[in-house]
Amino acid sequence: MNSFLDTATRVIRTEARALDLLADGLGPEFQQAIDLILGASGRVIVSGMGKSGHIARKIAATLASTGTPAQFVHPAEASHGDLGMVTQSDVALVLSNSGETPELADLIAHTRRFRIPLIGVASKPGSTLLRQSDVALVLPDAPEACGRGIVPTTSTTMTLALGDALAVALMEHREFTAEHFRTFHPGGKLGALLAKVGDLMHDEMPLVQENDPMTEALLIISQKGYGVTGVLDGGGQLTGIITDGDLRRHMDGLLDRSAAEVMTRNPSVIEPDALAAAALAEMQSRKITCLFAVTDGKPVGILHIHDCLRAGMV
Repeated sequence: MNSFLDTATRVIRTEARALDLLADGLGPEFQQAIDLILGASGRVIVSGMGKSGHIARKIAATLASTGTPAQFVHPAEASHGDLGMVTQSDVALVLSNSGETPELADLIAHTRRFRIPLIGVASKPGSTLLRQSDVALVLPDAPEACGRGIVPTTSTTMTLALGDALAVALMEHREFTAEHFRTFHPGGKLGALLAKVGDLMHDEMPLVQENDPMTEALLIISQKGYGVTGVLDGGGQLTGIITDGDLRRHMDGLLDRSAAEVMTRNPSVIEPDALAAAALAEMQSRKITCLFAVTDGKPVGILHIHDCLRAGMV
């Protein structure tokens, strides 16, 4: 068993050292690649064959989900008609460890024929791919983690990291925010965590006036089904909330009181533009089940903890 752990440790450390070399070796070509992508009015066409193709698919997906339109094009399919997907408004990002992958020839020739900017990523500076590229990103000379130099391991890890570096640099330049990210990730737990309170809240709220009798407040609590009601002043400002706890504390003579006499003043509230995750954290920390969303002190919606649970936030 120890021999397996030794192998795993060696592989990871080999790749980690290669990533250090990659980071230390970045130069002006990286900035030139960013400038080419920013200058394109179309998409980033990412391509590669074999293992490089798998990495290319991931890089294209990362770019697309972080604000840079991108598409993977398989080089072999490109030779059979898919070159039509690559237009003069695009920029090509082509990956090949050797830089001599024969399946890339037609794609490279297409970019040269139509003057489509080409960013090449390879480990050999004198390779066909890098010689033909407008910007050549050279991977450092680092051994593959297999120990025999035949299995793409270190090289694909470096290529993937370089793609991530491009995507994050572009993302930061575009000031890509969590809201933008949610636009491209509406599903799953990630989308739920980036949802806003306004996306989940209900605009039909349990509300009474401060001078309303508690008989009216109890009716509203029962009808709306949230177990609470908000209390408004004459100007429509949310001044308090009535919960089950308030009812228990004022049980003696409850029906003879007004809403203002029973309510808890200055309740916890949240803005509709806040992340729903922040609302969930607030409810959990205060051990409450509802929050009113307010704008300029006036309630615009109510969020129940069950809304967060249904959205898959926990």
